[in-house]
Amino acid sequence: MKSPYVETLPVNEPVTAHFLVLSKEIRQKKTGEPYLSLHLADRTGEIEAKMWDNVSEVMDTFERDDFLKVKGIVQVYQNRSQFTVHKLRRLKEHEVEFVDYFPSSERDPEEMFAELRGIVNGFTNPHLKTLLNSVLNDGPLAALYKMAPAAKSIHHAYRGGLLEHVLSLCQLSRLTASHYKAIDLDLLLTGAILHDIGKVEELSYARGFSYSTDGQLLGHIVLGLRLVHSKFEKLPGFPPKLRTLIEHMIVSHHGELEFGSPKVPVFAEALLLHHLDNLDSKMDAVRGALQRDRLVVGEFTGWIAPLERVLLKKDKYLEEAKDPVAATPAKTEPAAAAPAPDAPIIPPKPAYKPPQNSLFAEKLQAVLEPHK
Repeated sequence: MKSPYVETLPVNEPVTAHFLVLSKEIRQKKTGEPYLSLHLADRTGEIEAKMWDNVSEVMDTFERDDFLKVKGIVQVYQNRSQFTVHKLRRLKEHEVEFVDYFPSSERDPEEMFAELRGIVNGFTNPHLKTLLNSVLNDGPLAALYKMAPAAKSIHHAYRGGLLEHVLSLCQLSRLTASHYKAIDLDLLLTGAILHDIGKVEELSYARGFSYSTDGQLLGHIVLGLRLVHSKFEKLPGFPPKLRTLIEHMIVSHHGELEFGSPKVPVFAEALLLHHLDNLDSKMDAVRGALQRDRLVVGEFTGWIAPLERVLLKKDKYLEEAKDPVAATPAKTEPAAAAPAPDAPIIPPKPAYKPPQNSLFAEKLQAVLEPHK
């Protein structure tokens, strides 16, 4: 088992560790010399890395999706953790335990798949149950469904993430359908199970997560429609209008045209699916961002591009607020302002004292005497 993992990397201490290369770029310093910009990962997370020196000796010895042994130091730069690499070498296959490098759901995929089967078996609509069982009983497709991430990086970006995301949506569907009484639960659940089915072909996840060629050219909505159409073709008695509703839920689940949906949702279950999908993805994005930001000091994370904001580290914020006396600085007298460096030094004016044993003192005493 490899050690240390990304989540346990010490800060400002020399460390040697093994990582998967998610991305590799050869860039130039202002001097014209090359440096490496890398994105490294293991099953616990990801980290940015830079190699500044002796780059020409190693830059052609490895590529993306290779495994590296690196020596260097982790530092926080511009409120982000970064690994500065001093030495590296490509690992051979026999030196690698693949399970150490690929993030996976904490849940067992077979257990999740069995739970999904149980949900489908509880359907009352026989047409929808038959359609979904044709998907779940497709061996090669089911194997991909158990392994696929839900996204490349934004949410549920780990093996089994798609299945975990779908089960979360099924739970949210049941909760909301019990509140909004006019919702067809079987139809909503069908949309939840099929809306991202194209991810099994859009993403490549044999090693690091990336887009397949079909994923780049078509995207998961088109790929999902094509996959579901192949199942409809084997169900000639499937109601045509019900088929159209399912297709609409797939093409509209992103909610807005600018977010990649060919159509916006135009009936209740489609609109609800979009908002539940958005909710679940955003909440997992928050979880992932807080987890990745653990090395950064302060109560707020760095900028989270997918969420377009920074996030408050609530636990750290509340922990620091537990002792309000300690958190409140003691009151001190304000310090006198320091003079400007080139200002002339003016001595303080002494308090006035009348001269003693003088003619002025005698006259002053004569004036004051009658008022005693």
